[in-house]
Amino acid sequence: MRAALLVLMLLLAPGLAAAQPQPNRAEQNRRAELDNLFEALKTAPDEPLATAIEGRIRAIWIEQASPATVLLLRRGVRNLAARTHDEALEDFDAAIILSPQSAEAWHQRAQAYAALGDTAAAARDLQEALRLEPRHFSALVTLSALQEGAGDARAALRSMEAALALHPHLRGGQERLRELRRKAEGDVT
Repeated sequence: MRAALLVLMLLLAPGLAAAQPQPNRAEQNRRAELDNLFEALKTAPDEPLATAIEGRIRAIWIEQASPATVLLLRRGVRNLAARTHDEALEDFDAAIILSPQSAEAWHQRAQAYAALGDTAAAARDLQEALRLEPRHFSALVTLSALQEGAGDARAALRSMEAALALHPHLRGGQERLRELRRKAEGDVT
């Protein structure tokens, strides 16, 4: 019996290996484009070029989700801006159900949780966003704000430094870094 099972497993093994999810060509191309864009973002000579590169990175993050997810994300962002945080949270919940691999959906839901005062849930969602896309500079900025709000200026400083290492021309980043450094270390430079 064991021999028959072993033979069956050996015969099925190539088919099982093929059944494992492999990144498709479009995903590989997106990943390669993101890699190139992040390198360009680090070395961008000025803010206008960095802003254009940032825009393309954000577009790719959104494009990775399904069209229905994109609509939910847009509606959720509008609800966040309108301060209808419960409705935004519902939109982002639905977006995550449809596209659980969307780091942007996790990041946006973290912002909704933070707006509702649920910092623990926001931190969990940021952790997932950063697991899915470790270079998500916006998630690092949001994490920095949560850490600062919790009174951990040193952690907030580290998160902001990580965001700026990815995106040196981040709008308002240098000013925020100076303020966090002052709070964490007493350094005003």
